[in-house]
Amino acid sequence: MTEANSETACDWTVSGMDCGSCAAKIRDAVTRMPGVSGVEVSIMSERLRLTLDEAQTGRDKVEKTVRALGYEIAPRAASANKEFVLPGANIPKADVGEHADHDRDGHDQDGHDHGPQADATAKRDDSGHGSAGHVHDDPADRGKRWYQTGKGKLVMFTALLLGAAWIIEYLAPEIGKWAFTAACLIGVAPVARRAFAALRMGQPFTIESLMTIAAIGALFINAAEEAALVVFLFAVGEVLEGVAAGKARDGIRALANLVPKTAMLEVNGATKEVPAASLSVGQMILVRPGDRVPADGEISEGTSGVDESPVTGESVPKTRGPGDSVFAGSINTEAALRIKVTKGPEDNTISRIIRLVEEAEEARAPTERFIDRFSRWYMPAIVAVAALVVLVPPLAFGQPWDTWVYRGLALLLIGCPCALVISVPASIASAMSTGAKRGLLMKGGAVIEAASSVNRIAFDKTGTLTHGRPKVTDLVVFGTTTEAELLAVAAGVETGSSHPLAIAILNKAKDTGVAALPSRDAKALMGKGVVATVGEASAWVASPRYAMENGGLDGLGLRQATSFEEDGKTVVAVFREKTPLGLIAMRDEPRADAKDAVRQLTAMGVTSVILTGDNPRTAGAIAGGLGMEFQADMMPEDKLTAIKTMSERGGVMMIGDGINDAPALKQASVGVAMGSGTDVALETADAAILRDRVTDIPAMIRLSRAAMANIRQNVTIALGLKAVFLVTSVLGLTGLWIAILADTGATVLVTLNALRLLRFNPEREA
Repeated sequence: MTEANSETACDWTVSGMDCGSCAAKIRDAVTRMPGVSGVEVSIMSERLRLTLDEAQTGRDKVEKTVRALGYEIAPRAASANKEFVLPGANIPKADVGEHADHDRDGHDQDGHDHGPQADATAKRDDSGHGSAGHVHDDPADRGKRWYQTGKGKLVMFTALLLGAAWIIEYLAPEIGKWAFTAACLIGVAPVARRAFAALRMGQPFTIESLMTIAAIGALFINAAEEAALVVFLFAVGEVLEGVAAGKARDGIRALANLVPKTAMLEVNGATKEVPAASLSVGQMILVRPGDRVPADGEISEGTSGVDESPVTGESVPKTRGPGDSVFAGSINTEAALRIKVTKGPEDNTISRIIRLVEEAEEARAPTERFIDRFSRWYMPAIVAVAALVVLVPPLAFGQPWDTWVYRGLALLLIGCPCALVISVPASIASAMSTGAKRGLLMKGGAVIEAASSVNRIAFDKTGTLTHGRPKVTDLVVFGTTTEAELLAVAAGVETGSSHPLAIAILNKAKDTGVAALPSRDAKALMGKGVVATVGEASAWVASPRYAMENGGLDGLGLRQATSFEEDGKTVVAVFREKTPLGLIAMRDEPRADAKDAVRQLTAMGVTSVILTGDNPRTAGAIAGGLGMEFQADMMPEDKLTAIKTMSERGGVMMIGDGINDAPALKQASVGVAMGSGTDVALETADAAILRDRVTDIPAMIRLSRAAMANIRQNVTIALGLKAVFLVTSVLGLTGLWIAILADTGATVLVTLNALRLLRFNPEREA
């Protein structure tokens, strides 16, 4: 910070957040502090981020506030090589927003357009950690059995107090009441301390405050035994919540551990072992058989089977050789590989998937936002009802005070909305973890909810339904032009382009030993082709229609192009000013699983349509074989219009390559990029398919629908239990200890229900 009044982006690890109420408590307390803005609290990644004007509030005050609420907090590391500490794992990561803008000048494939690590453990604050209460997860407890953790030991201590009180009551009934009173007060003391801290921060309605009132109130109405039991059950519930929350985070931790900690770096012909986090783009590494790949890279030497299942879920190893890309975390199964690093450690596929999962909580589902608003008035409303239950019957109808105070206290324990608040994010986190293990990446709850309700899917053709690697099948020359001359001119125009059709032409020229003619001033013709100066004159590689309109193709040539297109081939015309040179026909085969994917989508009630810039005959040949509708000859703006029109009839998902069709991808309810971990696939689209399998599209929808069904179940469990015990408490059928079970039990139930999604297989058809 260079100026006294400048704002600083701050990032902390906060351990111990077990439910949505925990996050809300921290968010509300910190937001009230002067100079604090942009507060983001993530439960699954145990993260607190905010923008801070340190002239008004120092970092130490933020940390003190969080600790006063009963949580541990420590700065997240931001070292020179941009490492960070993920809870339970070490893996490189760039700061949010650290990426430079990537070149996103699109190419319409169908229309042929061109153009030092910090310690995550802070000094412990003993406040509230000495006995039972809302005691939170210590980082040092990770990996231990529940009874070895701090919270587990506190539960056992509280159980001993309660057991001792029962023994005393049995041996000396006259002092039994005081033994239970002592057990209750010792157990509730840290809870009361944190309740008071929250009250001072403007949060009167917290589970700690309700718990404290209920326990102390029970003592005043001579229900000491039940008060002590409630304190014990509260502590047990906290342990169960912590265990469930820890399991929900295990998926992210396991993903982080996929990347090996060391790499074999080649330097001057020799290899040496270095930290994987120190690798930089351009370095050469050696990966031996059986080793995990330590960085995203490109194979320079060697051919081997590469098992990508840890990253994409693809079960069968794929043979990779020179020029092929490999993911960090994948396993080399056969022979040694020399790999050139193409992504820094903070930017490899695993790191970016983790970052996506971490940040996904910011993209909250509409259902989650509604639940959050609902929970804000739910607890005060319950407190008001409890007050009425305590006051109205004795004052208005002369009922006994002890009876109705007891029932009112039971209602207070039902007032915490923990189960309701955690019901949505727990399901979303589990669904995202399941998807990530299978190469299905979705950026948050809003995307999952939108994907669950789509009824139409628009597919780009090239690189999506097809492999995106067309090959030249036919060359037709006009006049005195030879095939070599045709290829030399076309390759000259296409030199430097990464478009699939351009690569097909360049590969054909290379395979036949034809050198591309020198060229300059290449210029894309939106949706039509490309023009460049080849030699001393202009030359075009363009669509047959454009060539016909500009004197580059005659009637006979157009009929020949039409014949190729009817066979499902893509055709480009090569010509100079008013001088046709020839035609080049290419075929891009549909992916093997495309037809099965369309069948699955149809069975799920989802209509599929192809939106392509290719000609109607080629598009029709592909669509006919797949059993799909299609719209062809589409410019990018036409695709955008088509998506808008389809959106009028319900949710629309657009599938593209993540670079082309950006407006359409953005306009769709869900934009999905296919492409093995490309920059745009992971950063621009709403979702990405890492395995390049079309059948992963119905799998993504299946997973989204399962997640939303799970959320509905959780909300039903949370509200249903609350409603049942609210009625039974008012009627006197259930007491204090049942009420606390209704609260913590509901939280545990919805969390465990959400964890079922970790075992869900979205590839299995219902």
